[in-house]
Amino acid sequence: LYLMDEEIKKGSNGRIIMKMNSVTDMDFIRKVTEASQAGVKIDLIVRGICCLIPEVEGYTDNIQVISIVGRYLEHSRIYIFGKGEDSEVYIASADFMTRNTTKRVEVATPVYSPELKERILESFNLMLRDNVKASVLKSDGNYYHRDGGDIQLNSQEYFYAVSYTHLTLP
Repeated sequence: LYLMDEEIKKGSNGRIIMKMNSVTDMDFIRKVTEASQAGVKIDLIVRGICCLIPEVEGYTDNIQVISIVGRYLEHSRIYIFGKGEDSEVYIASADFMTRNTTKRVEVATPVYSPELKERILESFNLMLRDNVKASVLKSDGNYYHRDGGDIQLNSQEYFYAVSYTHLTLP
């Protein structure tokens, strides 16, 4: 919440990107809504349950929620605060679910390596462009598949191929 407050201070220059499996914690939902109202651009990649309603004018209109469900069950929890080289990147054990934030001991650790931070940021850029398996949560509470466009990008299949061919991310 402190790191979100720091992005709120930046207003429209603030940036929050997070990946997790579920969002149910009301303190988190209230804080990310506050950040949206301050103009912070927020992208959440939430595989499963998401109790936050994005794109509600005046409240969560700066929040995009996408779900990427494909062949691979992903369990990474990654939180990014800020932009580019100045961003703070964390890997964590928990989703923002009430049971995790109030009844469990969960761990988050910063990523200090510039190379690893860059790799994580590049991975997020790819996931945010996924137009094969990604669905976007809209203010009506429904998920909609993205229009595929001319170039199809399945981020999970891409990461699978990269891991077996040792390619570098574009």
